[in-house]
Parts: sequence; C-alpha cells; structure tokens
Amino acid sequence: MKIIPLNDRVLVKVAEAEEKTASGLYIPQTSQEKTQIADVVAVGDSEDIKVKPGQKILHDKYAGTQVKADGNEYLILAAADILAVIE
Repeated sequence: MKIIPLNDRVLVKVAEAEEKTASGLYIPQTSQEKTQIADVVAVGDSEDIKVKPGQKILHDKYAGTQVKADGNEYLILAAADILAVIE
C-alpha cells in the first residue's frame, strides 16, 4: 500500500525508541518515551512545506495521525507540527 500525503501534510517514519541506556541497561517498553524524531518519507503538494523526503526531522510530541502500512508505523503530520530539521 502506498500512502501519498495531500496539501500541507508530511508522511514520516517514526524512529525507533532507545531500548538501552548508554551504560548498557535495558529500558522496558512500558517506560520508553515516545520519540519525536522521524524520517520524511513523502510530502504533500503545498508550497508551505520546507522539508524533503530523506530528511530527518523533530516534530511536536503529540502531533499527527498514526498509520500502519506494510508492517511499518508512520505518522501523517501537518507541516506546522515539524519543529526542526536534524542534520
């Protein structure tokens, strides 16, 4: 299934949460924080969108609509919910 965002929406693949601390301790899934980092997969056709597919972004913690497709988890975000590009 292919997902194509419309207007000012951006499709991102959520980065995996850290499962292990720097010192080597494992973090149970119930204690893992929801990550705010994602990779841009596709963008809508609005000129207001400042990101491109392949970029890594930081987004608002509670923004977006979760979507599952082909065994992967994605978020559909409004362009305004993207806080920064990570280089």
